[in-house]
Amino acid sequence: MLALAITGVVVAALATNKVSVEAGMLGGLLALILVGAVSPERALAGFAHPAVIAISSLFVVAATLFSTGATSSFVAPLLGLPKSVRIAQLRLTVPVALLSSCINNTPVVAMYVPIVQEWSRRIRVSSSKFLIPLSFASLLGGQLTLIGSASNLIVMGLYVEYLDSLGLARPSSLRQFWAPAMLGLPVLTVGLAYLVGISSRLLPERRKAATDRGNVRQYSVQMHVPKGSRAEGKALQRLGLRHLPGLDLYAVEREGEAILSPSTDMRLAAGDRLYFVGAFDAVVDLQKVYGLVPSHRLSEDSPAQPSAAAELVEVVVSHESPVVGKVIRKADFRGTYEAGVVGVHRCGEPILSPIEDVEIQEGDTLMLDAPEGFEDDYRSSGDFCLVAKVPGYEHPNHAGRRKAVAVCGVLGLGIMFTEWPPMVVCLGAALLMVFLGCIPPQKAFLSIPLRVIATIGAALGLAVALEDSGAAQFVADNVLDFAEGLGVGDRGMVLGIVATASAFAQVINKNGAAAMMFPIAMAAAARLNVHPEPFAFSLIVGCGLSFMSPVSYNTNLMVYAPGGYKFTDYPRVGFPMTVLLVLLVAWLCPIAFPFRPLS
Repeated sequence: MLALAITGVVVAALATNKVSVEAGMLGGLLALILVGAVSPERALAGFAHPAVIAISSLFVVAATLFSTGATSSFVAPLLGLPKSVRIAQLRLTVPVALLSSCINNTPVVAMYVPIVQEWSRRIRVSSSKFLIPLSFASLLGGQLTLIGSASNLIVMGLYVEYLDSLGLARPSSLRQFWAPAMLGLPVLTVGLAYLVGISSRLLPERRKAATDRGNVRQYSVQMHVPKGSRAEGKALQRLGLRHLPGLDLYAVEREGEAILSPSTDMRLAAGDRLYFVGAFDAVVDLQKVYGLVPSHRLSEDSPAQPSAAAELVEVVVSHESPVVGKVIRKADFRGTYEAGVVGVHRCGEPILSPIEDVEIQEGDTLMLDAPEGFEDDYRSSGDFCLVAKVPGYEHPNHAGRRKAVAVCGVLGLGIMFTEWPPMVVCLGAALLMVFLGCIPPQKAFLSIPLRVIATIGAALGLAVALEDSGAAQFVADNVLDFAEGLGVGDRGMVLGIVATASAFAQVINKNGAAAMMFPIAMAAAARLNVHPEPFAFSLIVGCGLSFMSPVSYNTNLMVYAPGGYKFTDYPRVGFPMTVLLVLLVAWLCPIAFPFRPLS
C-alpha cells in the first residue's frame, strides 16, 4: 500500500507540471527506499541496467550521424514544394517516422523543427499544421524496431531478464530487433493515415502563414566547388540546393560565364561559383552542405573540412573598423581577425556581386567563420558595434560521414544477427564512432542527456519496488478482475494493459511508463498462466502512445512553443488517435502474438 501511495503521489506531482520528471522520479525512489518498500541495492540497480547503457550509447550514435551531416543532406529534397497541406504532411511524416525507427527521435525532431518552420514559410502554410504531426510521427516510427525508442530497449531488456528467471528461451536477436514492427507497422500506417487525413482539420493556425519575406534579413553568400569535392558532378537537385528553404540560388559562374537561374538538373563542376541570397538560418544551413566551401577557404590546405573548433559569428562593422572602405579581398580578415567572410548583409541593399569584390561600409553586417572564442575576444572591440555567436552551430565533420554511416549499419546488423546483448553492440558502436574520429570524446559524453538517464534509472527502481512490494501483482489482479467481470476475453486483458500504459505515458513519459508497467504486465500474464510475449510487445506500443500532452514526451514539448500551440491542441488531435490505436493494438495483438500456455 505504501508503494502504491508513493507512486500515486509521484504521478500526481508530475501531472501538475510543477515538478520535473527526473526530480519526481528520484524523489519517489528515495521515499520507497526510506519506507522499506525496496532495498537500496535493488532500487539503484536500475542505473546500471543494460538498457541504460544501450540508450546512452545510442545517443552518441545519433549525435555522430547529425554532426557529420549524414542525416540532414536529404531532408530538403524530401520535403520539396508540395501544393496541398495533406501532401506536405505526408512528405514530412513518412521520412520522419522511418528515420525515427533507427535513431533516437529527439535529435530527429530537433533537426526538423527549424527546417519545417522555414519550409512552412516558403510554401505559405502555417507551421502549426506540421509540428504536432512531426512529433507524433517520430513517436509512431519509434515502435518499428528495437532501437527505435528508449522505451523499447527498456521493455525488451526487462523481458529477456524475466524469461531467464522463468527458465524460458529468449527470442532470437533478429526477432528482438524486428518483432516490435508486427504491431508497430499497422499502428504506424493507421496513425499516419489519421494525421494526414484528419489532423489538418483539427489543428488551428496558431502561427499565421507567411505572405511576405521582405522584412527578413537577407545575406549575400558565395560558395565554391573545390577540385575533388563530393559535389563535383552532382545535380543541384540531388544536393538539395534548389530546395533549401529561405535560400535563392540565383546564378552559377563557370569559367567566367554566369548562368542565371540554373535548372535543378544542372551538374556542378570543379571551380564553379554559386551565388546565393538567403535568410540568416538558411545561410547557416548552407555551410553544412557536403562538398561546398565558402570563398575564404579555397586557399586552405583542406578546404572541405573546417576546424571543429571554428564558430559562426555575426558582426556589425563600426566606423572605427580598419576594414571600412576596403574590398573584402584586400581587407585581410584572415591576418587581422583569423576569420573569413561567409556572407554580407547591407540593410535595404541586396548585394549581387562576388563576396571578395564587396567594399565594406560602416553598418554592414558580416557573417564570419571565426576561431573558437572570437565573440569573447572582440565583444568590446571598437572595430565592431555588435558581435554575436550563432548559437548551437557546429561545423559538420564531413570527413567522418561515411565512417559514421558504416558504423550505424554495423550496429543494426550486429543487433539483428549476433547473440551479443544490445548493450554490447550499442556501446561498441558508440566507441567506434569515437575511435574513428567521427565525434570528439568530449562531445560524445555531452550528447548523453543526464536528465533522461536519471529518469530511466529512477523509473527502473520504481518498477522494482512495485514488484518486490507486491503492488504490481495487486494492480494486475484488480485490472484482470475488472476485465473478467466485463467478459471481454484475452483482447480485453491486452486492452487494459495498453490503455493503462498509455495513460501513464501521458504523465511520466513513455520511458518511465515502460519501466513501471512492465511488472504489472508480467503479473497479468502470470495470472492468466500464458506466455508473457503478447503483453511485452503490446506494452512496447502502448508506452509509445503519448499524444495527449505537451509534457508527455520530449518531442511534444520541443514543438510546443515553435508551433504556438495551446495545451488543448494536443488532446484535440491526440485523444481520438490514442483511442483508435489502443483499440487497434488490442485487436491485433492476439493475431500477431497468439496466447499460448506457459511452458
